[in-house]
Amino acid sequence: MRIVVPFAAGTSSDVQARLIAARMGDQLGQTFVVENRAGAGGTLGGEVVAKARPDGYTLLLGSNGPLVNNPVLQARMPYDAAADFEPVALLSRSPLTLSVRADSAWHSVADLTAAAKAQPGAISIGSSGQGSATHFLIEQLMAQAGIRLSHVPYRGSSLSVPDLIAGNIRLVMAEFSTVLPLWQDGRIRILAVSTATRSALAPAVPTLIESGLPHLTGGSWAALVAPAGTPAPVIGILARAAAAVLEDPGYRERQAEVGAQLADPAERSPTGLAAFLAAERQRIRRTAEVAGIRPE
Repeated sequence: MRIVVPFAAGTSSDVQARLIAARMGDQLGQTFVVENRAGAGGTLGGEVVAKARPDGYTLLLGSNGPLVNNPVLQARMPYDAAADFEPVALLSRSPLTLSVRADSAWHSVADLTAAAKAQPGAISIGSSGQGSATHFLIEQLMAQAGIRLSHVPYRGSSLSVPDLIAGNIRLVMAEFSTVLPLWQDGRIRILAVSTATRSALAPAVPTLIESGLPHLTGGSWAALVAPAGTPAPVIGILARAAAAVLEDPGYRERQAEVGAQLADPAERSPTGLAAFLAAERQRIRRTAEVAGIRPE
């Protein structure tokens, strides 16, 4: 059995896939292989699974980009994000961070905003890919703050963050789990987190809301989906295995270590994930309209 990750190795999605794969293998008595198929903000990996045989042996580690954001940001999609997948289970949510190098002159979002208004389009910011949660939050940040940054999409935060440290980009919007060890080592300064309240893992870091951007929150999430047409009994077996993993103490402890929040119990079923995805698509379309985001 394989779980396709539509982003590069070392990304938040990759971490989530590897956390769930071994434990689901134990539940089902199967060997799971994690396959990274990065490209087009997650669309490439999504297409692989959408066109796979619907027998339950190929799953997508779905996230914001391939399942919700890309249809809003990309004018041409090789699959229908709403129709070409069968929901299995929502796994977790992860906050995002707006970060700079530790030696940056910017110590707050206000510092960044002032610099960006003085140099429209001159400041580069990396994301984990076109259509990713990080990209979408960058667009929302620019719309709310009234600034223009130069967006540089990567094939995952595991590639954008090293470029930040190397000085090739000035800013990065990345998953908390990716920047946390570098922040703890003093190599990165987190200007703000995307949660509604401060993170217990970094209580001194303000939120985007506290930084003068009302209602601006966001984050990535991880879910399992299968190709459309996968038989309902197979989906049920997969969903029950995933739900059992989410109750495993070791799994829950590891999620807490990377700053992720487990999905609510109601969201860990196929019907729960379907409702979550429908609400997310409606929210993203509404946000895109307000922010003036158009598909390209």
